[in-house]
Amino acid sequence: MTEQRIRREAVSEQLFTLLRDRILSGDLAAGVPLTAERELAAEFGVNRHAVREAVKRLQQARLVEVSHGGRTMVLDWQRTAGLDLALQLAHTERLSTSYDLRRDVLEMRASIGADAARLCAARCPDRTAAEIVSAAAAYINTGPDLTDLAAADVTWWRLIVEGSGNIAYLLAFNSLVGEGFTAGEVPTELRATELLDVAGHMKLAALIASRDEQGAEAAARALLARSVPVTPHTREPEGGTP
Repeated sequence: MTEQRIRREAVSEQLFTLLRDRILSGDLAAGVPLTAERELAAEFGVNRHAVREAVKRLQQARLVEVSHGGRTMVLDWQRTAGLDLALQLAHTERLSTSYDLRRDVLEMRASIGADAARLCAARCPDRTAAEIVSAAAAYINTGPDLTDLAAADVTWWRLIVEGSGNIAYLLAFNSLVGEGFTAGEVPTELRATELLDVAGHMKLAALIASRDEQGAEAAARALLARSVPVTPHTREPEGGTP
């Protein structure tokens, strides 16, 4: 039995976090039953109501599946969980060496931003296109403080993503720029090359206004890729895997 005990405040929330981390780290492997309710209550010194609430949250996060017979099975979270789990992965220390979440999120940001720019060029009203150009022009006079540039950049990109007319992209954007998400925690210094590329912002705005879909996509990808960390490319040796 573990020596760890739960603080009495937000008991079910703390228990959820502990069980979630066991699942994400592999201590509770996919396909095995979750520790029985009675055993969890005894291990952590909590009542069974707190355990049920924690398990309910695990189920909502698609980390476990509760069968009609009462057995709770651990799921393969890489196949069942959603984007909201990225928020939790960012704060799970034992996974920090297994996943480069900062890189992965910034790559996703570049991909979504590039396609959103393409769609914006194709779909946005003329009024929105004019606002994007105006916001890019105002960007020239922002800074040189990187924090101010980052705030102006978010405002400008929001116009583009809203102009794409894709609600899924907009909700993903809200998560990406939300407080506490990995992309939002990237120090602005690491995004300096992107943020200081005023010409890139102006070029993208002009391409959207001219309705150049492919040009806007390429320009957006080039701009956002400036913030994606470069990682070595792993290649198999010639002749295949020995």
